[in-house]
Amino acid sequence: MMRTLLKIAVSAAIVSGCAGEPEATRHEINGLAQGTTYHIVYNHPEPIVSVYHTDSILGVFDKSCSLWDSTSLISRINRNETDTVDRNIKECLELALRLSRESDGLYDVTVAPLTEAYGFGSGTRATEPDIDSLMQLVGYEKINLAGRIITKSDPRVRIDLNSIAQGYSADVLARYLEKRGIEDYLVEVGGEIICSASNDGKPWRVGIDRPVEGNYSPGADLQVILTLSSEGLATSGNYRKFYTDEKGRPVHHSIDPRTGKSTVNEMLSATVVAPSAIEADAYATLMMISGLEGSRRILDRNRKLAAYIVYAAEDGTMKVFVSDNMKKRIEDR
Repeated sequence: MMRTLLKIAVSAAIVSGCAGEPEATRHEINGLAQGTTYHIVYNHPEPIVSVYHTDSILGVFDKSCSLWDSTSLISRINRNETDTVDRNIKECLELALRLSRESDGLYDVTVAPLTEAYGFGSGTRATEPDIDSLMQLVGYEKINLAGRIITKSDPRVRIDLNSIAQGYSADVLARYLEKRGIEDYLVEVGGEIICSASNDGKPWRVGIDRPVEGNYSPGADLQVILTLSSEGLATSGNYRKFYTDEKGRPVHHSIDPRTGKSTVNEMLSATVVAPSAIEADAYATLMMISGLEGSRRILDRNRKLAAYIVYAAEDGTMKVFVSDNMKKRIEDR
């Protein structure tokens, strides 16, 4: 599934736990999927999961959630060819609708018309998007999910799961590993991460890229190293994916679904740790749109979340906000 720029995760580099050669039971899988890369590390006496298995799982996932595949289920739903969702879309929509209600519509997966108009989708960028007209098709309250049946108040409403699906795909791969009896693992898909309780008895170590322009090589310039255990992680940032319009105005991929405009605030990146990768993915997107104070309110309401936020101060300097429950995960270097 080619990922749109509505939400781009800052790539997270998996940091080796110790020097020297990897242990004999450690296996790695690297592949391409969803317009990005994926990486899996797991410990097991035998290489019981291979790239063949993981590519097959992600291929099936693309046929469900990819907007870039005209034959996918979500594409067919958007064209009103069916009203029946599968497990993948159902689980993504259930969380998305809950977050929409919690955020009073600040998080919204019906933004497809806007992301495409701004050039962050599979369509052609509009020179002057007709925001007022497009906003008539945006709003989470315009869709309803009952079991596996989805209904729309307007047939022109379309759904974009790209702010949540990549995290969910990491969770799907993790479920498969656990089904095969693998207890120690870390799955990373395009920067979205889910891991098991330990890495051979030690916490997993993950590096987060510094959110500065020009930092295009994942792992080359790290902002911080975090330790994880049975958690999901995602980072969303505006510093890599934006363009300047014909009037010289920056257009970021984070779109406010309440106004239809590109979000302009102090946020440079938001790294979120949550119980699952899908939750981390969604909340990282929400925090980028919410701004610093909005993000702090989200954290106050959701104690299961931890966040490391990089933002631009009024004097132009780069500042960091770290939630209390994230501080214990930061590794001294």
